Amino acid sequence: MIFSSFSDVSVNSVVSIWHLVVCDVLDLRNNAGQNIFIFLTNRDPPMLSIKEIFFDDYENGLEVNNPRVGLHAFIAIHSTILGPALGGTRIYPYRKREDALDDVLRLARAMTYKSALAENGFGGGKSVIIADPKTQKNEALLLAFGEVINLLKGSYIAAEDVGSTEDDMSIIRRKTPYVAGLPTERSSGDPSRFTAWGLFRGLQAVAQKLWNTPSLEKKVIAIQGLGHVGSGIANLLFGEGADLILTDLDRDQSDALAMKTGARVIEPDDYFNVPCDILAPCAIGGILNADTIPRLACRAVAGSANNQLFEEHDGQRLKERGILYAPDYVINAGGLMNVSAEFEQGGYDPRRSRDNVNRIYETLLEIFNRAEKEDKPTNFIANDLGEYKLQHKIAKRETPLNFHPVAGDGINRQECLSLT
Repeated sequence: MIFSSFSDVSVNSVVSIWHLVVCDVLDLRNNAGQNIFIFLTNRDPPMLSIKEIFFDDYENGLEVNNPRVGLHAFIAIHSTILGPALGGTRIYPYRKREDALDDVLRLARAMTYKSALAENGFGGGKSVIIADPKTQKNEALLLAFGEVINLLKGSYIAAEDVGSTEDDMSIIRRKTPYVAGLPTERSSGDPSRFTAWGLFRGLQAVAQKLWNTPSLEKKVIAIQGLGHVGSGIANLLFGEGADLILTDLDRDQSDALAMKTGARVIEPDDYFNVPCDILAPCAIGGILNADTIPRLACRAVAGSANNQLFEEHDGQRLKERGILYAPDYVINAGGLMNVSAEFEQGGYDPRRSRDNVNRIYETLLEIFNRAEKEDKPTNFIANDLGEYKLQHKIAKRETPLNFHPVAGDGINRQECLSLT
């Protein structure tokens, strides 16, 4: 029998089994009440190993390895105070294990505050798979990952994210019901259009605060990253009459969208120096930092990228430069609001999602006004609001979640049709 190393993990006992069984494993607990699990086989390499890793202020952290299918993943559950953790599955070729771990922890924490401010009755969690989505993602990998999600019994619900698609979620769904954003009539599907709409409403809130009108006509807006959300917001802003500047690592993508919107295309390296009214980063995180902030030539930063601030103090740096910052987990919450709606008792209704997403406008104006009144960075105010809602359990989920059946997935639903 082959054992995985636990030298870097604080655990008190290990339970081993010979065959991969994905039911009731989390009922095995040590004397401290901790969940301990490791799957071992008499094969070389082992089929699946899972380590539970403990972090301060996080409820659970898992490192997953399945060498036979090339699966190396992390799952982080930051908080389930307000409800089950809901967060996307990011598939990305991280250069180092530590980079993936840092990303999943930052993303999971942000999801807690995103859900708290959205008041959707969910907690915060995230998962990342270390793989190139173009060359290493495959059905076997996704199915193995689905088996791991199923072990958590609904404490974490996966959804689409960078590098993953609706079709990927459908594959994962064959192994677990705890998946959102499926391409079915009873699910919400691709959340990007609602993320883009929420970003648009957030940009209107920025305009209202800076120019006393929600109109974005003739405003110069520079968009970094032209994926589903970035291209979606570009089309919305084109219809609004904004003047666009576009950049993406894929120059063909930039040029194609520029042809449709009359936008100006710049090189990615020029993005933080470009004069504009609003900078809208819609790609990677950590881009607002001690190096880039002094170079900015804009009045505001408002984009859909997660974890835009490299560190919390960068919000203060923006404030000192007189640049209005729309906290990312507030302005990019539209997709989360849409996905969470599919679990409601009445079933998914896109009109309800639209109306919920529209609230981003008022939430951001409240944050902007409080930040001005209290002379604090906007990210500090957003964090304070999130902490208040968590401490007072505002909008805590009281009704069960409905995990709607999907024909032919083979999942036994006796114990997983609802979750409180």
